Amino acid sequence: MLSQLPAHARRSLTWDQGSEMAQHHEIAPYFTDGVFFAHPASPWQRGTNENTNGLLRQYLPKRTNFFLHSDLDLRAIEDRLNNRPLKTLDWQTPAQAFAAALAP
Repeated sequence: MLSQLPAHARRSLTWDQGSEMAQHHEIAPYFTDGVFFAHPASPWQRGTNENTNGLLRQYLPKRTNFFLHSDLDLRAIEDRLNNRPLKTLDWQTPAQAFAAALAP
């Protein structure tokens, strides 16, 4: 999936310090500026991530067992979030803003 994005859309990635990034060296080559890690207990360094987590919690409370949800269920949540107009995007949807950012 990452290799399908144009190079200008894959400059860097800032991630949490969680164990899910133990193999970060496998995706690092896809980012021209590298993979960075936020400092512990510094959620403001990952603002978009924290905001998205809050939006996801509307559908999936903490400690949700994802095995109880089908791929179709999760894609429906993804679709709702990606097509929800946001004030921070001047009432565009994330999908519209992303497409505009990738346009030549």
